[in-house]
Amino acid sequence: MKKIFFGSASLCLATFLTACGSEEAATDTESAEGGAGVSGTLDFYTSQPDADAQGLVDAFKEQNSEVDISIFRSGTEEVVSKIQAENQGGNIQADVLLVADSVAFENFKAEELLLAYESPEAESIDQAFVDPDGTYAGTKIMATGLIVNTNEVTELPTSWDALTDEATSGQSVMPSPLYSGAAAYNLGVMTRQDDFGWDFYEALRANDITITQGNGAVLESVATGEKNYGMIVDYLAARAKSEGSPVELVYPEEGVPVITEPVGIMANTENEEASKAFVDFILSEEGQQLASEQGYTPIREGIEAPEGLKTLDEMTILDAQAVELLETRDEDKKEFGEIFGQ
Repeated sequence: MKKIFFGSASLCLATFLTACGSEEAATDTESAEGGAGVSGTLDFYTSQPDADAQGLVDAFKEQNSEVDISIFRSGTEEVVSKIQAENQGGNIQADVLLVADSVAFENFKAEELLLAYESPEAESIDQAFVDPDGTYAGTKIMATGLIVNTNEVTELPTSWDALTDEATSGQSVMPSPLYSGAAAYNLGVMTRQDDFGWDFYEALRANDITITQGNGAVLESVATGEKNYGMIVDYLAARAKSEGSPVELVYPEEGVPVITEPVGIMANTENEEASKAFVDFILSEEGQQLASEQGYTPIREGIEAPEGLKTLDEMTILDAQAVELLETRDEDKKEFGEIFGQ
């Protein structure tokens, strides 16, 4: 059982204010209501890279030092499986969840495992990326495009056909939708596009594409020259290029799938106050500026995207309904496994 320690300072302060009407104490109360003063423990489950998740937690703790946060980090599909296993055991440990796409959250919402919380910070986010029932909200814009090794490829491609062209046979790599939530979302979206469908994945297999665990493995494979082309979330490719890797990010002309890495609070959280404060911070101007500094396109209006990434209005988006993708996700992954022998 997780133990929660709520300090008595806020209660004492409120009593003091009532008795004395002190202006200075009133200022302190307003600060506490703004999120300072929360305490206790939180379990944060996420599919973010380790360093980014830790950076987010560290920034939050600078303002909320009395909150002790434990991080469980893995691919979205494994995070989701862990929560489902904990739910079957009657003891979900996660308080706050941040994983790749809205489909996972729609699943937990349907199972009534999410707390409805309308963060005031969500007012500065396009409502298309906020659950109308308040159970989750997007935290960033992450497109999937192509990564190309510029030491090996002199003419950059403009189309997804780069992965299926006979001339590139055996030269490409992609993350597995059985591990990566972004890849699972991409699978659902792209197979529902008239110009792609399952024929696209059949063509990938026929062109001897390599299936690897996640986007990080795709980056390593292309950056080292093991492969020349890859399917990858945009921020990883842009970040690697800025750090000197011989890679280039391409947004294919047909369009790109986009995920928003939503955040939500589990309904059985034992620290609702701190969980809400954490969500508020992630969606706040400061939290979104941190996302930009970490190399992501922020979802909050008014925060610029980092160099090398396109903003939402600069992209052609390939989309599908999250509810439909939820209903067919298991079937989609099964079909993918049969095509690639996974």
